[in-house]
Amino acid sequence: MDPSRAFIKHARRVVIKVGTAVVTRHDGRLALGRLGALCEQVKELMSDGIEVIFVTSGAVGVGRQKLRHQRMMNSSFVDLQKPQMELDGKACAAVGQSGLMALYDSLFSQLDVASSQLLVTDNDFQDPAFRQQLSETVNNLIQLRVVPIFNENDAISTRKAPYKDSTGIFWDNDSLSALLALELKADLLILLSDVEGLYTGPPSDPKSQLIHTYLKEKHDEEVTFGEKSRVGRGGMTAKVYAAWQAASAGIPVVISSGCAVDGLQRVMRGDHIGTLFHKDAHLWVDLKETGAREMAVAARDGSRRLQGLTSEERKSILHAVADALLANEAKIKAENEADVELAQQNGISKALIGRLTIKAGKIAGLASSLRTLADMKEPVGEVLKRTEIAEDLILEKTSCPLGVVLVVFESRPDALVQIASLAIRSGNGLLLKGGKEAARSNAILHKVITEALPKSVGPNLIGLVTSRDEIPDLLKLDDVIDLVIPRGSNQLVAQIKASTKIPVLGHADGVCHVFVDKAADLEKAKRIVVDSKVDYPAACNALETLLVHEELVATGGLEMLTFALQSAGVTMYGGERAAGLLKLPRAASYHTEYSALSCTVEVVKDVQAAINHIHEHGSAHTDCIVTEDHSTAETFLQHVDSAAVFHNASTRFSDGARFGLGAEVGISTGRIHARGPVGVEGLLTTRWLLRGNGQLVNGDRGVRYTHQNLPIENNEALKVLATANQSLANGNSTVVSGFTKAAPSSNGSS
Repeated sequence: MDPSRAFIKHARRVVIKVGTAVVTRHDGRLALGRLGALCEQVKELMSDGIEVIFVTSGAVGVGRQKLRHQRMMNSSFVDLQKPQMELDGKACAAVGQSGLMALYDSLFSQLDVASSQLLVTDNDFQDPAFRQQLSETVNNLIQLRVVPIFNENDAISTRKAPYKDSTGIFWDNDSLSALLALELKADLLILLSDVEGLYTGPPSDPKSQLIHTYLKEKHDEEVTFGEKSRVGRGGMTAKVYAAWQAASAGIPVVISSGCAVDGLQRVMRGDHIGTLFHKDAHLWVDLKETGAREMAVAARDGSRRLQGLTSEERKSILHAVADALLANEAKIKAENEADVELAQQNGISKALIGRLTIKAGKIAGLASSLRTLADMKEPVGEVLKRTEIAEDLILEKTSCPLGVVLVVFESRPDALVQIASLAIRSGNGLLLKGGKEAARSNAILHKVITEALPKSVGPNLIGLVTSRDEIPDLLKLDDVIDLVIPRGSNQLVAQIKASTKIPVLGHADGVCHVFVDKAADLEKAKRIVVDSKVDYPAACNALETLLVHEELVATGGLEMLTFALQSAGVTMYGGERAAGLLKLPRAASYHTEYSALSCTVEVVKDVQAAINHIHEHGSAHTDCIVTEDHSTAETFLQHVDSAAVFHNASTRFSDGARFGLGAEVGISTGRIHARGPVGVEGLLTTRWLLRGNGQLVNGDRGVRYTHQNLPIENNEALKVLATANQSLANGNSTVVSGFTKAAPSSNGSS
């Protein structure tokens, strides 16, 4: 249950208001199936002990339809050629009310539920005696398990202009339902419409976003109302005003769709649907959280538009981003230098400053990696498996984006570029939160990248979170964000894992080992050890612990290796055995990620002792053995349980770009979904596409399952057509086989 809806489980009396757009179809006739489903849901709620009070619109619409039909049947052809006067609303209400109630009575009777009609006007509520009698009557009906069905008595109402000349007691069935909820001491008011809830704009506008929790301070100025409902009196404007009035008085309100077959049950389960109005809403969601949700929803929308592009169009975006980085290199360097200068003034460690600094040639290297990524095989929509389920029934397992990925990273602004490029290539929306020490660098990089995105995708594909305070809000959005990747300290990763229901992919530490075996080529070992530590000491794949076979102590191998490290400027700390042998200060812990020109040295008995040490003190990131004994090497490779295990190679090779992934979004030491350097494939999941020709399950009678594996053919033509269809669905124009197919216009023509 959504925490903000937890109060619903205690609701025992519910007022349900059904709008005219729910009661009737687009042609004005009654929506019989929809009404039947609503009555069934009411019966289920009553069976669960819920007291239901019904408020229905639709009488005027039903009566108008009936009178128009009667007028047509009783008119001559000549009469029909004359201008037709609009039917009087009060007459329509009088005629339609009986028909509407007869229908409700019939539907509820089929479910063994009795119903009753109560017609009221706003003037009735000015009489205290009426209000007292109303409450007693409704309570008596509910005790008798009868559904009270209210409607405004439009036929005799004296009000002429809604909102203007009313008594202010109520002015339509929406405000009537709010009034009844207060008068009858309801625990919840549900306003059913023909849309999912309140949107920031007209629901037909693709830019409009559903508001799950209404905050008057936020949404009064943000919401743009479209035209009122095709039928009825007030539309969404009236619903929002009535809902806010009821919520302010202490009656929670949910505006939701009345078209779903289980909509009422979902509301009563506390599902995250519709729009909630509650006097305590500010305690659950503030303006900042609403902004976080909007950013995530916008990223998902951008992801779907990005997926609608062709492979070539997505490739061209990466080339455009690469060009933009090179064109803005001077600006990027200037902002980065400002970050570095401020970090130095604040006394930030050299290791962090090393990660923060964008060194000479870095922008060119990033641009090059983007072009490499662009030229890789198309990852989205790849057919991974093709199976004939039965004759003429083909199932395909295909790759597809995860959706929206949140990446929290510290210090390294170049990570922003790598992550953004992978999101673009994999079709994902992206939210980024970098360290505050790189604020200016991240801001300029984000600006350069998003300005290079085409208008068809939009800059909101990649959102930049600027405050650490927003992270807790984002971590609540498990209905919008699909994966969180933390890149930073152990504390950061642990905190994120403990604070969210969203799957988390990443590693807490990079405690990487190099074990130099007795059968090692010492010159080779020396080069590997030094490179693993010195090439980039702040990297998570840098050497942190050197393990040396004990036989190398007597032969001078240990001394040779440590001298090479000292000559490269590395400060060494000793383990239990090495500290005494080498006269080194004792390491505070074997599980230490120095991220600097420092490392731990320890002497071990043999390869098995090295493996045991790594399993006990390592972080399952990257570990290496240096040896010329291939049997020993295979023992190490097969038994060390780390994401990356090397033989005779620097640990610094544990990198997405060096693995040929183009770039990496991070390195995962987990065992689910992706492990090691995570490139494009780690940001993809799968879905199933089934193509048939009218086959039915029918209890599996008459179906002969073959389950035959089929070759994965070159389906490029199908991919192009599928992409074109997706693009059309997104409202774009796409050229297919030399012909331009334009998206249908808003009026239905093409």
